[in-house]
Amino acid sequence: MGGSACTEQQYALAKRVGQLIAERGAVLVCGGMTGVMTAAAEGAREAGGLTIGILPGANAHESPPNPFIEVALFTGLREGRNYLNVAVSDGLIAIGGGYGTLSEIALALRMGKPLVLVDTWQFSLRGETLAIPTADTAEQAVDLLWQLMGFTDNPGTVR
Repeated sequence: MGGSACTEQQYALAKRVGQLIAERGAVLVCGGMTGVMTAAAEGAREAGGLTIGILPGANAHESPPNPFIEVALFTGLREGRNYLNVAVSDGLIAIGGGYGTLSEIALALRMGKPLVLVDTWQFSLRGETLAIPTADTAEQAVDLLWQLMGFTDNPGTVR
């Protein structure tokens, strides 16, 4: 997950994350729009993976999916679709992002989902820094997420 606007470095990192996820046999679920979402979907598709975009609008006119989304789910939920993005995911990697990414991070923490942060929000609670796993590279992020999810190199069954 990540913002619709991103730096070139975040784009390259997200694309590599998408590629690594697909190479491990997992499905990439994202918000289906621009920026980090496009990059991750592009990487996954180039590696032969399945991409699912959970979009905020009710149709393609309201929320045109990026060209790398294979399955577009139009929700009509606007920001409420962030809940679906998190709920259907086995684990999440947050790259950059704005308030939408912040809401997805908060939902992942609330739901107890495995989560890795890369170049994104930092968190403290009552003055104490929260121990949320972080990574600097795509490889570190995916390896760490797989460890947190209890997967080996390949998750086996993919939902």
